[in-house]
Parts: sequence; C-alpha cells; structure tokens
Amino acid sequence: MAAAAAAAAVAVSLVPAPALAANEKGGAPVDEPTLVARATLSADHLEEGPPSGALATPANGRTGPWEGQVIPGFSAMIDNGDGTFWAQPDNGFGSKANSADFLLRSYLVRPDWETAEGGSGETAVERFISYNDRDNLLDFPIVNEGTEERLLTGADFDIESVVRAKDGTFWVGEEFGPFLLHFDAEGTLLEKPYALEGAKSPQNPYLSAGETPRVRSSRGFEALAISTNGHYLYPVVEGAYADDADQRRREILEFDIRAGAYTGRTWSYQADQEANVIGDAFAVRGGDLLLVERDDFEGEQAVTKRVYRVALDSVDDDGYVEKTLALDALRIANPSGIGAGDGYGTGEVFSLPVQSFETVVQLRGGDLLIGNDNNYPGNDARVPGTPDDTEFAVVSFEKTRPQVSAVDVIGHRGASGYRPEHTLAAYETAILQCADYIEPDVVSTKDGVLVARHENEIGGTTDVAAHPEFADRRTTKVIDGVSVTGWFTEDFTLAELRTLRAKERVPHVRPGSAAYDGLYLIPTLDEVIDLARHSTTCDGEPVGIAPETKHPTYFDGIGLSLEEPLVAALEADGMNRADAPVVIQSFETGNLRDLDAMTDVRIAQLANSSGAPFDLRAAGDPRTYADLVTPEGLAEIATYADILGAEKSVVIPRAADGTLAEPTAVVADAHAAGLEVHGWTFRLENQFLPAEFRSSADPNAAGDLAGELRAFVDAGLDGVFSDHPDVAVEAVADAR
Repeated sequence: MAAAAAAAAVAVSLVPAPALAANEKGGAPVDEPTLVARATLSADHLEEGPPSGALATPANGRTGPWEGQVIPGFSAMIDNGDGTFWAQPDNGFGSKANSADFLLRSYLVRPDWETAEGGSGETAVERFISYNDRDNLLDFPIVNEGTEERLLTGADFDIESVVRAKDGTFWVGEEFGPFLLHFDAEGTLLEKPYALEGAKSPQNPYLSAGETPRVRSSRGFEALAISTNGHYLYPVVEGAYADDADQRRREILEFDIRAGAYTGRTWSYQADQEANVIGDAFAVRGGDLLLVERDDFEGEQAVTKRVYRVALDSVDDDGYVEKTLALDALRIANPSGIGAGDGYGTGEVFSLPVQSFETVVQLRGGDLLIGNDNNYPGNDARVPGTPDDTEFAVVSFEKTRPQVSAVDVIGHRGASGYRPEHTLAAYETAILQCADYIEPDVVSTKDGVLVARHENEIGGTTDVAAHPEFADRRTTKVIDGVSVTGWFTEDFTLAELRTLRAKERVPHVRPGSAAYDGLYLIPTLDEVIDLARHSTTCDGEPVGIAPETKHPTYFDGIGLSLEEPLVAALEADGMNRADAPVVIQSFETGNLRDLDAMTDVRIAQLANSSGAPFDLRAAGDPRTYADLVTPEGLAEIATYADILGAEKSVVIPRAADGTLAEPTAVVADAHAAGLEVHGWTFRLENQFLPAEFRSSADPNAAGDLAGELRAFVDAGLDGVFSDHPDVAVEAVADAR
C-alpha cells in the first residue's frame, strides 16, 4: 500500500474472538487459528553468485544490480522433518525480460523459530542447489546456452512450485510453458519439460506464429501438490483460461509420475472472485488438497489470503469441487505477541497480508506453515516504503469456547465504515471483525445478473464518470417516484460493470475508506453468497447473508424481476432452506409476500421512520410505515415475515434536544407478534449519533457508538446493523 494511502486509511480493528469468562456461557468449541512460531529472512539478504537485478524495477529505495543473488521470497517449500526446509524462489524479478541474471535455485533453510518460549526468529540459509540443464535436454535456446553447466535463469523458466518424489527427485511447476520440470536431487534436469497439451502461455518457447495462448501470462503452474502415496502430481492453473466462459474457474490436473503423462482427469475449482489466483497446493490424507487462494492486494488493501481444503471426490451441482475454509491468513490469533512490532498485521491479531501468499505446507503434527514471495524489492505490506522480509509462520488450531452474544451483528453493506461499501473488501473486513451476517443490497444488470450496489444509480459508488466510453449512458429516470440522474446498473451488462471500480459514497465523511477508491470490483450476488458460505464467524458458525432487494416494483416494471434470480442464486449455492443463515429484506411488502411463497429462508420487513412502502403507494394503499409498526400492522407482517428491520428512531426516538427519548412499544409489540427486531443503522460519526453520545461538534469525528448501541440493546433489539462491526461486536458482547 502506498504510504499516502496508508496514512489516510482508517485503522481497522480486528476483534479477537471473545474469551470465555468463568461465569459466562460459551458456544461450541471451535478451532481457532493461532500463531505459534515465526521466522524471517531479511529482504536484502544476498547469496553468493553473480550480480542480479540489473533490469529489476526499482522500488522501496532499492535499485539493482545487487552484488550477489537476491532471494525474492519463496514460492514453495518442502519440509525435511529435521528442522530444515527446501525453499524455492520463482524466476526472480517478474518477467523473462528482467530476470536473465537471476539463477534458478532451491535453498536449504533452517528457521530459528520465535515462539512463546523464545527464539531469535531468524532464518539461516545453509546451502543451495542450482537448477541446470547440463545434459542438454532442452531443445530451445537458454541464457547460458554455451556454458558447460547450463545454469537455468529466470529468463528460461518461471518456476513457482516444487514437490519431492519418493525417490528424492524434485518436480517443479512453472509458468512460461506451463511445464512440469523433473530434476534430480542436485538440480539437474532429468527429462524434457512436460507440456500441458492445448494450453500455452505467451512466453511458451513452442508458441507458433499467430497461435493464441490459452494460459495468460504468469498464470501457469503456481501451485503443485504430490499425492500422499507419491504416485500423482496435481498441478493447478493459477488463473482462468483466456477462453473460459467462467473466469472464476481454475483447473486442477492429474499427472501420473510412473507413466510420465497426464491422466486426463481434471477438476474445476471456483475462486471467490475472477481476479483471484491460486498460490500453492498441498495434498493431505484422505485425498484432499489444501489450496492457497489470494488476491493481488497487500497490507490494508488485502481481501483474500485464504487456505481452502478441497475435496477432489465431491463436486457441487455446477461441477466444482467442494471447498471448505481451512485458514483465513488475515485473522490469526497471536496471544503470545510473536513478531509484535514488525509492522502491519503483527499485533494481537496476526495476519499475512502480503501480495504473494504462495506457500502452504502441512507439518507432521498437523500445523500449517505459510509463507510469502516478497517480489523483491516491490512489496511493502508490513511497513510502507520498506521491502517486505521473507517470512514463515506456523499456525496451530487451538480449541476455544467463544462467548456467544444473543444479539446478531450485521455488517451493513459490509464494514462500510472502513472500506467502500458493497465490495468483497468491505464484506471480508466485516467477517474479520466478527460480524454474524453481511448485508448486500441487490440490483440487476441489463443481462439479468444480480450485483451488490446500494442503489441502481452508480455514479456515486463507482468510477463510471471517469469512463468516457459510458458517457452516453448518463440519463434521468424516475425511481420510486423520484427523478434521479446518473448511470444505472440496468443499462450495463455484467461484463461492462466489471470494467468499473468501486469508490466511497461519502468521501468527505470517510476519507479513510476513500483511500481505497478504484481498487475493488463490483461483486455479483453469487460471489457474496460464496464468500459467506465459505467463511465462519468468530463463534465458529457459518457467516450469514442478509440480501436486500432494492426497488423491486421498479425492476419488475422493466422486466428485470429481482425475486426469482435471488431465490435461484440461493438454491444454486445450497442456501435455499429454512435453517440457512439467510435473511431476505425489503422496504416493500408485496415482493416479500411473494418471496414467502417462494422460499423457506427468513424474511425481514424493513420499516423507515417516515414515508411508506413504494408498492403500497403505487397501488393507492394509504398505509405508511407508521401503520406497519402498530400492533395490528406487526401482526400482519408476522403472516409473511420473521423479522422487523426498524430504523433506530422507530425503536427509540430523538427528543427535541437530540438526545434519546424513551423507547417506544414497537419492540415489545413485535416480540408479542412473534417477530425478532433488528435496528438500523448504527454509525460511528457524531452526525449519526444522539447528542449525548457525540464527542465534539465535528460531525465527522468518532463518537461513542458503543454507548448508543448498549442503549438500544437494552431496549430489546435482537440484531443491529452497523457500518462498524468491530465496535458493535464489542458493545453487544455482554448483551442479555
């Protein structure tokens, strides 16, 4: 993250999973990822060899060439079981063009782990092997073509993954082909590269003139696993094939070591979002794989740094392998303070927020070793302006019994107080802050895809105004009786929306969130559902999702009904069932009645403190929201809904001086009708708080949101919507 952006960013509080006090009742025991050991290797460490990095891009105060061989992090590691590891860098500096002076090697390293009991946390490099083609097996020119040793360089191959076979030889996955490379124990190439038939990258030395590459540049075999019996390799294509209709698909292949050939068996893995890549793979007992899925962001910008457990013997209705979250590397408990003070993500909650999270190894005791490729000198996730060290972290899974609150916390549009709303970054931040639910507002694209936006007008929440190709889409429409000018999702296909990036809706109020403008995609509802169902709360429960249909009468009127595709999306993801952690919301009433007949998930009738549901107004029905929250109105709501989602002034109005008045009877009446009550929206800034909870006259300064929340929880709320889930979680932790 750039230093300027870091300075502007609001600090995000990652709430530690609440500890269980002696007199409190906790939930079911959960496996909490906990940092137990860490070691680093200086980013500026040099090994013997010729100068390297003459053409590397200068960054973070470092300019090549460097007097020796740089170690730009490690893309793969092998556990030797004796305290040492084989650790392999990639091709050096990112491309063929700038890596001809980088020698391909694997280093034997010995970490002196920093643990709760001590340890220096330093990593010693004991020796290395140099990959070479001294037997002249390659039939295309290499950098060291005329030399006896024929040492391989980063201009010859982009090595990214490595495993050790039962016979002690090494198999390496690389990206220029993509190829599988087979080396002996000292690094000499044993066979010609094994190509992936029908799939070449732009750097493939056998690419014919005019041939279209299917594998995008630097999207080859970043990940490679070996079966526990040693018979099969499982290379994984890092990104989607260029010609794949589903750009979230990643292909897992099977290679038979004994036959020296691909078996023809393949599996499809679906990434959380199109831009995500596969960083590493590791085979575990039972035939499953551990896969690293990551985005390309670092530091506070990071969204996805995850390890999923993938079952190759189980696929869903769409043909994708089932995946289960094994580790979110952005949230690891650190009770011993290991690595504290080393920069962003090294506090009470530890994270590995590096761009290139590229190593996962299951150690013999079951712990996970994770590590990074630091893309030297480019990455600065920990300390802006300083190159990241190479680091290894060992994560154990400790049984804990979290304290469970009776009040649900719903991340309003995600953690929209910290990240631009309705982005996977906002939703992931809410999950990291221990929210129970995330809330996407849903609207439709021109081609009928539901996407997460607060409104169908997107001029204020995306960079569409900066796209001259869409200037003629700006128009004026009447939405729910109000004339609105701007750009509208229903005038764009999903592919067109994918060219836009989200931005903060109220930058003058939240400049810290605005620091992330221009980074994140507009997610589809399917992507939000997938994020939720592949995540867990701090209580160890599935993360819930609370989609709100926006302007359903309007969308019905233009032939883009929201209800049917919403239910279809839930059905496709296995979430259309009574016990699913799903709540469908709307400010209108008719579509909720329809949804009650279409699905068994819970339904919430939203009620504002003024006005009326638009569908009632459009039908000439005189009832207002005030009528809906009378005992009679609530009894009728209870015939089709399970929850009343009330604007907070409906629960506790403001007095003339701006302080909280006495609570109304709405909560008690709703409970009497069999409805839960969720209150919205609880925000941190003074301008949104009752007078007694404001910290100053500055409308945008932080006030006492926790104090306000406690007052509303005392009034009987069953759930709260908050832009700041971290504050809400702390405030409701001791609730009823």
